[in-house]
Amino acid sequence: MQPDPQSEFGFMPLWPFRSVAEALDWQRSYPTSDAEDWHLDADLTALTFTREFLGHVTVDKVVRGTERRVVVGRETMVGVGFDAPNGAPITAAVLHLVRIGAGDDAPWEVVGSKGGTLSVDTPEYGATVTSPVEIGGRITGVDESLTVHIRVQDQAEPLGQVSGIAAGGTDEPWSATVTFTAEPGSILTIAVSTGGHIAEVEHFAITGVQH
Repeated sequence: MQPDPQSEFGFMPLWPFRSVAEALDWQRSYPTSDAEDWHLDADLTALTFTREFLGHVTVDKVVRGTERRVVVGRETMVGVGFDAPNGAPITAAVLHLVRIGAGDDAPWEVVGSKGGTLSVDTPEYGATVTSPVEIGGRITGVDESLTVHIRVQDQAEPLGQVSGIAAGGTDEPWSATVTFTAEPGSILTIAVSTGGHIAEVEHFAITGVQH
């Protein structure tokens, strides 16, 4: 099994692997150790990303339905969410996952999010950013208060964050300026979230950039 050049992946590798090379290392080791075989399950990867990397612990289930579909053989969309007080499932975000590595046992990688009532559109996906960075998108909601985090793998705390961004309306723009500190060459996850009506986090969206 030969390593694929990083350029062939074609996405921002946000989590859990930092590169194709890392994914290939895991592929070589897991058959004999069963180490973290949840990497082969897109649902578990999406949920673990949401709860452990982003820290949205109240988003605790995969939501089935039209928000989950296979795009092509090596890509999928997974809706993650929670149950409302009346028991109805709420989709907090639809995460885009892609197999990273080689072969049929390539693990899943979170590379972004799609659709929903909250988006982060600026900066563009894959853009190179410096601090401070202008971040923005669109939202549909009432009396929303947004929080923006900039995160990097292997670091528990955000590199930069802004909270209390007032927003709302129907497909209305939102924006924020976030200062951060990161190592040159880092791949960053920009995450925006809102909640407080029926759950701590009700909707979120992510994008990937580099520094």
